[in-house]
Amino acid sequence: MSQALYIFDLDETLIGADSGMLWHQFLVQKGIITDPNFLAEDQRLMALYAAGELDMPEYLNFSMAPLAPLTKEQVDSLVDECVEKYIMPTVFPQAQQLLAQLKQDNITAVLISATVSFIVKKVAIKLGIEHAMGIDMQIEDGSYTANILGVASYRDGKVIRLQSWLAEQTEIYTDSYFYTDSINDLPLCLFSHYPHVVNPCPQLAQHAQAQNWPQLLWK
Repeated sequence: MSQALYIFDLDETLIGADSGMLWHQFLVQKGIITDPNFLAEDQRLMALYAAGELDMPEYLNFSMAPLAPLTKEQVDSLVDECVEKYIMPTVFPQAQQLLAQLKQDNITAVLISATVSFIVKKVAIKLGIEHAMGIDMQIEDGSYTANILGVASYRDGKVIRLQSWLAEQTEIYTDSYFYTDSINDLPLCLFSHYPHVVNPCPQLAQHAQAQNWPQLLWK
């Protein structure tokens, strides 16, 4: 009997925003980020991401720097507040409906994002998604660092991380459905059996049209 697996990107796919940018805005409001140019630089880097040109280690050095004085526990507590107040209100209703249907039908869902995992995993819990992968950051002396632990779930890294996860499962998933908005996820689109693009960026929309992939408008 075939087993379906539903795989989801997070930012601009399940939610109508970028969780990393919301996190940075939250940290500014909390007074943890005090550099007046930080959010402008964040926008510049996210424009590179949208174009499929972001240097992920450079971005993580930038993003994680304000957290250096904080303990892991302090960061995790801030994440809880940010997810509840800032990220969850941006979830698309269509995403909530699909996830609820999958849960009712006992179909496995996986969230895999290029956002840091300490955010992704908390969002997954709120969304009722059992399995979640983000970019894991090394912890040293009780604090998060900007050093990546293992393979970053970014571009081809998402395929590698998913393959590793699949190898650990007892179930055999014969039909995989992947939902994303981003050209960065083209490798995982091509790896999955049934890619679906959600409010796709122009580059991904071209691929979707050429490959006849379903294009969804969520709002």
